[in-house]
Order: sequence, then structure tokens, then C-alpha cells
Amino acid sequence: MKGFRYLDNTAILRLSEEKCIGCGSCELVCPHRIFRVRHGKASITDHNRCMECGACAKNCPADAIYVNPDDGCGCAAYIINSWLAGIRGKPPSGCGC
Repeated sequence: MKGFRYLDNTAILRLSEEKCIGCGSCELVCPHRIFRVRHGKASITDHNRCMECGACAKNCPADAIYVNPDDGCGCAAYIINSWLAGIRGKPPSGCGC
């Protein structure tokens, strides 16, 4: 999924450094590799690469990550549909929300 980019400044993603236990689950499961664990705490390296899939939040044992309350609300679908439309040479069809 190289080259994927979310809509700038729209992802609803929050990381609580206070709750983070530095286990590295977020870093492991994120398909866009936006998390890095350094010095026992996770950090977000590029907020705008988040597609709100929720894998990080679902796998965080400390409940330190918050992602869109609608579990993606179709935003990931928008990115995937846009990518596929580009490959097919068609205009994006939206997310289907």
C-alpha cells in the first residue's frame, strides 16, 4: 500500500502516552506503519497516513489508542476505492457511507 495517503488533517486518531505501556502492538498491526515505540512509549510518526482501520486500537491492551468511533465509517473504503479507481482509470466513487 505504498503511496497511500489519508485526507490531510481528518483522521480521528489519538494516542494517550500516559496509558501507553510500550508493548509495540500498534507498531506491529498498523498497515501504514505510523507508530514507533521508542524509550518504552509509542508515538505517531505520520498522523495523515492513518486510514482509521482500527487495528491499533483493537490490539492495544492498555486502551491507549482511540480511533474514529464509527470503526472507520467508510473512510478506509474511500481510500481503497480511490486507489482502485486510479488503477482502473475511473473517477473515485466515494466511500459508501
